[in-house]
Amino acid sequence: MAGNGPLAEFLTSRREQLQPEDVGIPRERGRRVAGLRRSEVAGLAGISVDYYLRLEQGRDRQPSAQVLGALSRALLLDRVADTYMYRIVQSTGGRQRSPHPADPSDAAEILRAWGDAPAYITDAHHDIIAVNSGATAVAPDYLRVGRNLLLDVFAVSESAYDDESWNDTARRLIAALRFQADASSPRLREILGILSVEHRKFRQLWSLGEAFPQTTGVTLSHIDAHGWVDLRWLTLDVPGEVGHFVTTFYADAGTPGADALADIAARARDHSAMRPLATMDASLASRASDSASTPASIMRASA
Repeated sequence: MAGNGPLAEFLTSRREQLQPEDVGIPRERGRRVAGLRRSEVAGLAGISVDYYLRLEQGRDRQPSAQVLGALSRALLLDRVADTYMYRIVQSTGGRQRSPHPADPSDAAEILRAWGDAPAYITDAHHDIIAVNSGATAVAPDYLRVGRNLLLDVFAVSESAYDDESWNDTARRLIAALRFQADASSPRLREILGILSVEHRKFRQLWSLGEAFPQTTGVTLSHIDAHGWVDLRWLTLDVPGEVGHFVTTFYADAGTPGADALADIAARARDHSAMRPLATMDASLASRASDSASTPASIMRASA
């Protein structure tokens, strides 16, 4: 999936998504080009066509800040896309700080301080590194240390691919993976390799070139004794931990979801309960056998 590199892939994807009318270029009759021509992007950015071609072919992966700014304006990038473009150039140049290995005891302390709210912590690749008992109750087969959110999404039957909420979830996770993972990460290459070989649908969604962080949304989750309820979720960066994120669930007051979460919190207090955390090595070692079976209860989300 790497092709000519993440910057080349990103530029090509964004160029092909723009239409001439988007950037004030008259559309000539009979035009058959998908998106903008390379020459049109180069002209809008004020750089030579040859130099832009080198960028899209991966022959130049370290454009200056001035060139990146010009490309951002030419491709009509929003703040998130602009941030992503700068990040992948920094990563390619070896200037991005890579996440250090997760310390399960640190993750456990973060979740203990979180209180009764269901919460879990993931790394930049969607590997789950910590889960509290509340989150386990929200999705007992899905939110477990050592699982990978994106791999699990694609572990379902292909019949799920036609479901709108499944597509929303898959696209959100793919976009977040591209946005937050270090492009040079071996773990990223491993995940891309697995999914690109096994799932044509993943290749289609990855080719969209979307890159944005997870923020907030709504998930439909099956809670014991409550059935299917809507829960809101919120994902935040873990302070001081580069590439680690905490996701928590909550619900609007007076809703079935709020009743379900109150019940989960009461049970958690009764059992005093933080689920033991596995080491990352042990977790990753168990992932292959875990992913062989589809989780019985997979959250269905719409971001």
